Amino acid sequence: MRVLLGLGLIGMLAGVGLAQGPSTEMHAVAAFPMNEEGLYIHRHVAAGEPFTVAGPQGVVVGEQQGTFEAWVLPVKLLSHLTIEAQVEGYAVPLDLNTMAREIEVRPDRTTITYSHIAVTVRQTMFAADAMPEGTGAVVMFAVDSARPVDLTLRFTGEMREMWPKLSSGAPSAEWVARGKSGFYVLHTDYDNLSGAVALPGATPGIMAPYQERPQVHPLEFHLHVDPKTDRGKVYPLLMAVGRTKETASTAALEAKMREVDEGLAGIYAAHAARYKAQAEELTSIQTPDLRLNEDFSWAVTSIGQLRAKAQPTGEIGLVAGYYSSGDSARPGFGWFFGRDSLYTLYAVDSYGDFGLARAELEFLMARQRADGKVMHEYSQTAADLDWKALPYWYAAADATPLFLTTMLDYVRASGDVGFLEAHKDKVMSAWSFETTHDADGDGIYDNAQGTGWVESWPPGMPKQEIYLALMDQQGSAAMGQMARLLKDGATADAASARAGKIKGLIEREYYSEEKDEYGFSQDGGKVDRTSTVFPTVAWWNAGEGYDAGLGHAGGSLGRWSSHEFATDWGARDVAASDPMYDPISYHQGSVWSLFTGWNAMAQYRGGRPLAGYQSLMENADLTDAQDLGAVTELLSGDFFEPFGRSTSHQLWSSAMVVTPVLRGMFGIEVDAVAGTVKVTPRLPADWDSAEVKRLHVGTAVVDLEYRREGGAMVVEMKPVSGKLVKLLSAANDVSRVPLPGVEVSVGHGLPLPGRRTAQIKVLNETLNGRSMRLEVEGIGGTKGQFKVRRNGQVQRVMAEGGEMKGDQLLVKFEGSGYTRCVVTLRW
Repeated sequence: MRVLLGLGLIGMLAGVGLAQGPSTEMHAVAAFPMNEEGLYIHRHVAAGEPFTVAGPQGVVVGEQQGTFEAWVLPVKLLSHLTIEAQVEGYAVPLDLNTMAREIEVRPDRTTITYSHIAVTVRQTMFAADAMPEGTGAVVMFAVDSARPVDLTLRFTGEMREMWPKLSSGAPSAEWVARGKSGFYVLHTDYDNLSGAVALPGATPGIMAPYQERPQVHPLEFHLHVDPKTDRGKVYPLLMAVGRTKETASTAALEAKMREVDEGLAGIYAAHAARYKAQAEELTSIQTPDLRLNEDFSWAVTSIGQLRAKAQPTGEIGLVAGYYSSGDSARPGFGWFFGRDSLYTLYAVDSYGDFGLARAELEFLMARQRADGKVMHEYSQTAADLDWKALPYWYAAADATPLFLTTMLDYVRASGDVGFLEAHKDKVMSAWSFETTHDADGDGIYDNAQGTGWVESWPPGMPKQEIYLALMDQQGSAAMGQMARLLKDGATADAASARAGKIKGLIEREYYSEEKDEYGFSQDGGKVDRTSTVFPTVAWWNAGEGYDAGLGHAGGSLGRWSSHEFATDWGARDVAASDPMYDPISYHQGSVWSLFTGWNAMAQYRGGRPLAGYQSLMENADLTDAQDLGAVTELLSGDFFEPFGRSTSHQLWSSAMVVTPVLRGMFGIEVDAVAGTVKVTPRLPADWDSAEVKRLHVGTAVVDLEYRREGGAMVVEMKPVSGKLVKLLSAANDVSRVPLPGVEVSVGHGLPLPGRRTAQIKVLNETLNGRSMRLEVEGIGGTKGQFKVRRNGQVQRVMAEGGEMKGDQLLVKFEGSGYTRCVVTLRW
């Protein structure tokens, strides 16, 4: 009772605003220089479109009009922040959010500009690694006005810990005066959870006294800015959260905000320097497609921004993505996810951030179940809950075999066999789990231990999915290779034999000669023949020790690149002609950037680079389509429009730009254990040259230069640092790959929002001596256009089923809807 009465007294004092303290107040900061080099996206504000500013300790997510919510992870501190201005001598109050004009996104910050004839306000946000503990992101306001102006910032105090931890309800706000200004403390019902928000120089708004009937007013900061005296000042919105009795005290919260206020320029400088170093150290590409070069670098940046510091351990792990939580307490998929991060580590390994890859693998191994199963989901508040009692931690089955393939991928990329040896027990435990959980006894790991891919399926949840069977096959192959590195011959032989056996079972149990495709799932021998994209994962792992792909792949590869699956913005997971198809469902017809990446890898590795390129570019082009600099999670299967609940800054979606570029288009296979690089170039025909800069091969760094010379693609490897590595099938680190006499390239680009799929689809390409056969689709009544490249001594190219005009191939599509056409080029 005494505790409750004490908390009630806090609420009474909060309403009256009696709290006083030292007269020293926090101050606006002198404007400091910010980085103007490197990646940059500048757009007019798009109403309703999201933005994300994320770092290990804090997140700001909102809409481009400038409204946002702010998290000091794992706590949502405030939401619904808006800005109003009253210019001296100008009678109309200005709703600045309706005057948001421009948004500028750089790796280290995002700026939204509000513009009126009398005043301009720039809202700059960043979330630095170097933020003091208990703080997250900073929002800075720079004001340029013709006359004195009064700004009113309104927001809702939240103090809601990330779902599913229970909330204590709306916090009570206390204004703590400091000189002529002060700050708000947001008290919860517990003395070990409080937050604080300050805007130096601001005064409070309405705070109803305790005696008043219950009512709700937004919290307000009132800030007066005089251009004569305040020009050149920056006003930071300072935010802090305490989650222990000591750190939740008013003094502790104030100290944290002061630390940020006084060190803001230095915090930003270190933050910008980190991004600069990243750009100079990690892999990048230089191609004739300047936008693709930037899309690639944005994907690398986007992945790094989704690192989060787990509480209370301080470990760094990857979260699946962020999006505004609205009135909930879950900011998109802002949890740690097993399979999301494991698929992403292929990209991380590819661009050489081995420290992040190790940290994520260690994060997952620390939460591996005693029987070896690898985790699926772990909330940022999981350590505060009985997480085992909730159904999320180990809900999915696929993270376990995926852990094995990803561990091998890390070892191959980094050469760090010692890491594998140090974690041998974790690897063997995962292998044991995978090989001892076969409920129906058919020799394949199945869904009895959790979902394979789909989390709902109208006919009933599948007992075994081809997706999970393929993961088991590849996990077994990976275990065989890791066992050899560990000098465990018996396990190596057993695992490799198991991989071969599973591959044979998949062919026998899932392939239909009549449909010439693979089924989705099976239960006791009864196969669900729904046409899905999931068998594309058969090509995900390739190289030494892997038997990649499917035995009867031709029909499936063509179908996945056709209008049945391929939209102009990515791959549907269920064919549009299938009775199961639902374009606005989660699992039965929507477009996921993840599946588009799988399809790109399948097409490239399956010998169909034009279809691979189309899938790759559908993902890359999404980089600035919604949340600028990031790739969204999923979109409608019918119209070019993201789902309202699509996590707009999504981890594996950005990864599905990096991996298809480096391993698909550039055809790079790294084996740092052996000290080798293998290349199978599949560059677009209209590129004369391209470079992969700073490819990491273990501790070595090399550049790869690709250029066309006559009838060959010349690939030259140049050392940058570290020990020497070898380019396979090359003399003096120069490889000459023969090219066909004629190549064809296809364009790319997203449609306008709301449009249906209408672009050309390349289903197949076959070379036979001095001829090329193209199987393509297009809308009846339209003409398709391809650029034709002549290599070597080729002079004349003849077309059957199309028309050559100079170096352009024109294809006319007859009929209505999508129609198929075969074109043969001879030279």
